[in-house]
Amino acid sequence: MLLRSDILTEADGKAVAVDNPEGGGTCLFVCEHASHRMPERAGNLGLDADALVSHIVWDPGALAVARRLSALLDGTLVHQCFSRLVYDCNRPPESPAAMPDKSEIYDIPGNRDLSPAERYARTAALYIPFHDRISGILAERQAQGRKTVVVTVHSFTPIYMGKQREVEIGILHDADSRLADEMLSAAGGGPFRAARNEPYGPEDGVTHSLRLHALPGGHLNVMIEVRNDLIRDENGERAVADYLAGLLRAGLEALSS
Repeated sequence: MLLRSDILTEADGKAVAVDNPEGGGTCLFVCEHASHRMPERAGNLGLDADALVSHIVWDPGALAVARRLSALLDGTLVHQCFSRLVYDCNRPPESPAAMPDKSEIYDIPGNRDLSPAERYARTAALYIPFHDRISGILAERQAQGRKTVVVTVHSFTPIYMGKQREVEIGILHDADSRLADEMLSAAGGGPFRAARNEPYGPEDGVTHSLRLHALPGGHLNVMIEVRNDLIRDENGERAVADYLAGLLRAGLEALSS
């Protein structure tokens, strides 16, 4: 159990990382489920070796795609350094999904019956620094008169609860669909099966980061989901990132005209 507010040891390092902080592009990329690392004091949360590298622990391939997008569009990238099972930074502290005791078919013993103090410790160590960093970057850019487009990057499993998912690229949005609309228009007839708000949507609570950072400031925004069998190697990562960069460019160009 995690009892202390200093749950990250010096050896663990920081909870959040920023790539290309001086990027001149308009996109600010966010990857909340980038890592399967566990803090030393978290142990393995009672999971076996296979579960600890499965999709319940992180979004496989998402960070690699986000990094390629950052390079292609010269965008800053903010990403989490620890597993979403310790704290899912795309969920608010009051959500049961922030520190779930079950994910799909897996029980998470280390998340069972957490006390308020334990939940607070994880929130203080992981969630708050992550979102403070994003808020700080947005505030700095606003002070500089720079426009910012918030793009969150995720991946999803091809089979969920025994059901095959046919969609390959999900273009998700909350109340503001401007960028998603244009990206979906550009995706028509493309090499991947793209769909709106699939395999999840705002009703599933997956747009927390957009609600927190993009909607209040009126920033253009979108959440991208990639089926993870498409990004299992560098060739797949490159193909998907090139495709998504094209959709983002097309969408932003349409909105600026």
